[in-house]
Amino acid sequence: MQIVTLQEAQSAPVWRRPIFLLFVMAAAMPIAFATWSALLNNFVIEVANFDGADIGLLHSVREIPGFLAVGVIAIIIFLREQVLGLLSLVLLGVATAVTAWFPQMGGILTLTLLSSIGFHYYETVNQSLQLQWISKAQAPQVLGWLLAMGSAASLVAFGVIVVTWEWLALSFNTAYMISGGITAAIALACMVLYPQFQSPTPQHKTMVLRKRYWLYYALQFMAGARRQIFMVFAGFMMVERFGFDVHELTSLYLINLVMNMFIGPVFGRVVARYGERNTLIFEYAGLALVFLAYGGIYMFGWGVMLAGALFVIDHLFFSLAFALKTYFQKIADPADIAPTAAVAFTINHIAAVGLPVFLGLLWLFSPSLVFILAAGMALTSLGLALLIPRRPEPGYETILSR
Repeated sequence: MQIVTLQEAQSAPVWRRPIFLLFVMAAAMPIAFATWSALLNNFVIEVANFDGADIGLLHSVREIPGFLAVGVIAIIIFLREQVLGLLSLVLLGVATAVTAWFPQMGGILTLTLLSSIGFHYYETVNQSLQLQWISKAQAPQVLGWLLAMGSAASLVAFGVIVVTWEWLALSFNTAYMISGGITAAIALACMVLYPQFQSPTPQHKTMVLRKRYWLYYALQFMAGARRQIFMVFAGFMMVERFGFDVHELTSLYLINLVMNMFIGPVFGRVVARYGERNTLIFEYAGLALVFLAYGGIYMFGWGVMLAGALFVIDHLFFSLAFALKTYFQKIADPADIAPTAAVAFTINHIAAVGLPVFLGLLWLFSPSLVFILAAGMALTSLGLALLIPRRPEPGYETILSR
């Protein structure tokens, strides 16, 4: 196994440098995950006859590995983060590929759990590697480009579904097999083609919980709770209330991705210029308004055009979330990045495990209440974001620190 320092890697061809590997992984993951997400609501409704409570249970199961992401700390004692990240991508790809083989509740939940282990462990390690391999000065811009790369990969996956779903009469099995296989193949190729990159600061291999990171932890907790509304119920609403077919729902995702491809780098410049505080305040205020408007669809009978527009705007606001990463990078001890990424992922998923089941039952009673609750979460996040300093740094993590 060849181990190369980040400084030594700069003399290698561009395609064998750490940043390029981050871009390759950013492209590989969405091919499987975006396809799984795009087809999920139609798959479970058309094949397994899921209702709101069932979809809530599925997403609770999907979030269990995120809740257990702290286990990454134990694994990286034996495996390098880079290897763990690529193995997680392989698991995500393989589990996605065979999703349609088991169309009953038990099979869907099992494969969802396996693919989720791959997704969440990859995301945990990927976030850690990004903050270790990218300098603070470059982080907002590079993370914006990585967002654009992920969107481009998702765009290809969604585009193929939209163009070929009815034309070629694709089955769920064919779409899952192809997308999952591509993700697994790219990850395996990266394991062969790239050396192991050595970060400049050795990472702690024990759990790290620091009092001075409390605001970051709180924002992560609220982000996990808030994200469930979009992940679980926004797409489900489009299918259940407005009868969207696979290619119609995927078209909305396509719009999101095209916009992210162009806006992602712009968002990077916005974070670099206006700072994490102003960016997150804007995101959370916007999300509160979007969620209230979602509730209005049910309370006032607003139409499908507004629902589609809100779906796109909602997704764009969530794209600003990488400002939370750069906030942590600015306040963190460099040796804390890997263990704190794992701890933060677990905190992010505390509410995510139980909340979808509760919200799924609430959905059966009143969908509008689900979205009103989400607006309250966004406003809570807004209040926390006001505590971020304009120029955060170690020792000045919040405006209350000095």
